[in-house]
Amino acid sequence: MIEFMLNGKQVSADVADDKPLLWVLREDFQLTGTKFGCGMAQCGACTVHFNGQATRSCVLPAAAVKGASVTTIEGVMDTRAGQALRQAWIAHQVPQCGYCQSGQMMTAAGMLAGADGPMSREQVLEGMAGNLCRCGTYNQIADAVVSVAQKPAA
Repeated sequence: MIEFMLNGKQVSADVADDKPLLWVLREDFQLTGTKFGCGMAQCGACTVHFNGQATRSCVLPAAAVKGASVTTIEGVMDTRAGQALRQAWIAHQVPQCGYCQSGQMMTAAGMLAGADGPMSREQVLEGMAGNLCRCGTYNQIADAVVSVAQKPAA
């Protein structure tokens, strides 16, 4: 049995300690916004926030989240920062096939939360480098993240 905070709520699940968090989220909590990509923490499609840090959930065992805080794309989209990111994604026409987008947005949200102020395009591209997009929307993603980073926090 694992107990942890999921999107701001205390939850528990009776799962094997080695079950990857990705599958705990998708199968046990029906939070399907987090996607399976490569299964090796190489593509970023499965990115969630684990104690506030962007983390690949496909290789994170359930036992590691006992007592921790996990935020998924569903949780981020309930925040003002998530809404700003969503609007920027739409304004800059980021989504193509859309498969990697939740992982991209989770990495971007983590990066923006840790930023001291506006970010340069180069900083954004460097910060997003671990997330792969088969459609090649890297320029649109960078434009969207930079536009959010340039707006003053409300």
